[in-house]
Amino acid sequence: MIPQLFVESIDLGDGRSITIETGRLAKQADGSVVVRIGKTVILGTVVSSRKASPGIDFLPLTVDYREKFAAAGRFPGGFFKREARPSDNEVLTMRLVDRVLRPLFPDDYHAEVQVMIQLMSHDDDVMPDALAGLAASAALALSDIPFETLISEARVGRVDGKFIINPSRAQLEESDIDMMIGASMDSIAMVEGEMKEISEAEMLEAIKFAHEHIKNQISAQLRLQAAFGKKEVRTYEGEREDEAIYAKVKAASYDKIYAIASKGSAKHERSAAFDEVKEEVKALFTEEELATDGDLVSKYFKKVNKEAVRNVTLDLGTRLDGRKTTEIRDIWCEVDYLPSVHGSALFTRGETQALATATLGTSREANQIDSPSQQGEEKFYLHYNFPPFSTGEARPLRGTSRREVGHGNLAQRALKNMIPADCPYTIRVVSEVLESNGSSSMATVCAGTLSLMDAGIQLIRPVSGIAMGLISDGDRFAVLSDILGDEDHLGDMDFKVTGTSEGITACQMDIKIDGLKYEIMEQALAQARDGRLHILEKLVATLAQPNADVKAHSPKIITRRIPNAFIGALIGPGGKVIQELQKATGTTIVINEDPVTEEGIIEILGTDPAGIEAVLAKIKSITFKPQMGEAYDVKVIKMLDFGAVVEYLAAPGNEVLLHVSELAWERTENVTDVVNMGDLFQVKYLGLDPKTRKEKVSKKALMQRPARDENAPREERAPRPERRDDRK
Repeated sequence: MIPQLFVESIDLGDGRSITIETGRLAKQADGSVVVRIGKTVILGTVVSSRKASPGIDFLPLTVDYREKFAAAGRFPGGFFKREARPSDNEVLTMRLVDRVLRPLFPDDYHAEVQVMIQLMSHDDDVMPDALAGLAASAALALSDIPFETLISEARVGRVDGKFIINPSRAQLEESDIDMMIGASMDSIAMVEGEMKEISEAEMLEAIKFAHEHIKNQISAQLRLQAAFGKKEVRTYEGEREDEAIYAKVKAASYDKIYAIASKGSAKHERSAAFDEVKEEVKALFTEEELATDGDLVSKYFKKVNKEAVRNVTLDLGTRLDGRKTTEIRDIWCEVDYLPSVHGSALFTRGETQALATATLGTSREANQIDSPSQQGEEKFYLHYNFPPFSTGEARPLRGTSRREVGHGNLAQRALKNMIPADCPYTIRVVSEVLESNGSSSMATVCAGTLSLMDAGIQLIRPVSGIAMGLISDGDRFAVLSDILGDEDHLGDMDFKVTGTSEGITACQMDIKIDGLKYEIMEQALAQARDGRLHILEKLVATLAQPNADVKAHSPKIITRRIPNAFIGALIGPGGKVIQELQKATGTTIVINEDPVTEEGIIEILGTDPAGIEAVLAKIKSITFKPQMGEAYDVKVIKMLDFGAVVEYLAAPGNEVLLHVSELAWERTENVTDVVNMGDLFQVKYLGLDPKTRKEKVSKKALMQRPARDENAPREERAPRPERRDDRK
C-alpha cells in the first residue's frame, strides 16, 4: 500500500512554483520532505538524538548538503567513481543553512542534531542551493524536535532594474545582485551575497523583496505541518540551574568585570584580568562545591561577563578596548613585503593582521569547477588560511575548515567584480591570517586589494571591508564599527560589508536576536559606509594606484588570436613545434579555442621580453599571408638550377620559390648571374600561379622594363610581356 502523500505549493509569481511534500520518503527520520521546482528534486531530512551526551554544553548541530552526480546524469570525476569530500560550493551551502538554523534551537538543547539535504535531480534552470534552507526548515516543522520558529531562504537577483526571486544561473550572469537571504516570518536572520557597487538603499530594498517571498514559503510549511499533523514537541532534560549560585557569582564579579570592561585594554591584558576575577569567584566555593557545581560557576561567570560587557557599551558608549562605537582601530599597511612573489601586501588593523599574496598565471591555472549543478572555471580565486597561532592557540591542523572556505569565498566575491574583464591573467590571491581579534575576513579583503594593485593588476577601483556589530537589550541598542572578536561572541549581530567608493560589492550578515528592525539595519549600513571609506583612505594612502606594470620577475602575458587553420602548424606533429618553442624561449604557451569565433587564443607567459618577442615572431611567421600585388623584403636561403628559394624577412620560416624567369626582364641563363646566397632584395607577390597552383613571386616586376628596340634582331629584343588574352 502506497503511503498518503501531503503536498503544498508555493507560487513564485512568475509562472514557477515550488512544491513541498512529505509522507512517502525517509519515514524513519524525525522529519523528511521533498522539495521540487522544475526538474529539481531535493530531499531534506532531520534526526536528533533523544539524549545529550554527558558534558556537552553546546548544540552539536551538523548541516550536510550534498549534490549527487546521478542527479545530473553524470559520473563523478577522478579515479574513484563515487562522491567523496564535499566541494566548496556544497560547504558554502551547508554554512548558509547552519547560520540560520543554529540560533533557533533552545539554548539548553544539547542533543545531537543532523540535518541532511541531498540534490536528487537537477535542472539546469534551477540553482538548488536556494532551496536548501526551505527543505531543512520544512523537515524540522514535521518533526518533534524543539525549534523556536520556522524559516526559509531565498536568492534575489536584479536584471534591468527588476528584482527576480531564485533566478537561474543564466539570469545571474546578467544580474548586478546575487544575494541569499534567510529569515523567519518576522525578521531577517542571515544575508550573504555579492553586488556590483550598489547603494545601501538598494541592498535594503532587495532584502525586503526576498523577505516577502520567504513569508510565503513559511506559510506553505505551516499548511503542510497542519495537514500532516503537528507533532508534540519532545521533552528533554535541559541544563541544570541554581539561582543561588548565579546570585553569588554575579554579586562577586559583576562590578569587577564592569570596571575592567570600561577601562579599555588590549586583548591579552583584558583576558588576564577576567581570568583573575574568575579565580577570585571560584575561591568563594569549597573544593567539594566546585567538584559538583564547578560547571555552573563557569557558566554563570560567562553569563555575568556577557551582561557586564554589553552594559558598559549601552551605558557609557565605550567598548572593551576603549573605543567609541563608531571608531576604527589604528591601521597600517605595507606593500611589496615579500620580494619573490608577484604581489604582496600586509594589512594590520588593531590586533588583526593579514598577509596577502597575488600570483599570476595563464588559463591553465584556472580553478576548475565540476559539480552536478555547475561546471566551469574561475580565473580569479582567493584562498584564506587561519592558522592557530593567529589567536595564540596550539591545536592540530585538520585540513581546510568550513569557516576558512566561507571567509575566503566572501573576500573573493568582494574583489572579483573589480578585476577588469580584459585582464589576461588567471589570478590566485592567498590570505594568511597572522593575528586575529575581529574580522580577519575584512582584513583579507583589504590586504587582497593592495596585493593585486602591487602585482600590477589594474583594478577598476580598490575595495575595503568592515565588520559591524550590535548590542541591544530590547529598549536600547548600539551599532559597533570594526568589532573585536569578543564583541562578535557577546553581541547580537555580525555584519560584514565590503565595497568601493561607489558602492557595495559583498556582504555577510548573521543576526542572533529576533525582531531586528530595518531601521537598525539601515543605521548599521550607513555607519558601515563611513567606516569602509575611512579604511579605503588608508589603503589609497599606502598605494594610490595599481602599479603600471607587473614586477620585473613576474610573468608577462601576451594574448594573440590566430585563425583556426594555423593552430595545427603552431602545435606541430605531436606538439613538437610548441614544445621546442617553449624550451627555446623560456615561455609558457597555452592555446585555447574560442567557441564562438573558432579562433585560436594564444597565451604567452614569460619573464624575458626577448623570449616573448621570439614567440610572437614565430606566430607571425606561421600566420603570415602575403597580399596580392604587395612588395616584400626577402633573403636568398637556397640556390637551385631553376631559381632561388627566398625567405620573407617579415616572417622567418616562410619560404617561396623565385623562378629563374622572374629574376630579370632579360633572359637569364644562370641564376647566379642575378642573385646569390644571402642576397637581400624585394619581390612582388603575384598570388597563385594558374599552371602550378603554387605561390608566385617576381623580382623583375619591381624593376623598370627595358624599352623594346624594334630594329634589333628578334633574339636581342626585350621580351614582350605576356598578356592575359594571350594565355587563353
